[in-house]
Amino acid sequence: MHQVNIHEAKTHLSRLVDMVAQGQTVVIAKAGKPVAKLEPYDAAKPLQRLGFLQGRFGSPAWVKEVGKEEIEAMFQVTE
Repeated sequence: MHQVNIHEAKTHLSRLVDMVAQGQTVVIAKAGKPVAKLEPYDAAKPLQRLGFLQGRFGSPAWVKEVGKEEIEAMFQVTE
């Protein structure tokens, strides 16, 4: 990990970005205290949570029939 002060970071930003692109981490400090960190960007695909078990389990056909008449009656449109 490489630490630089704000002035050096402003002056040598391109060099610091090149260092980060090579896999290094750069800490930017103000008055000797770390305030920011530059690290390589990981563009990995985020995990998909919604529907992550879709298609992995089945249900018996009768499950779709439970309460079917009552549900249809509640939402049936009369003309």
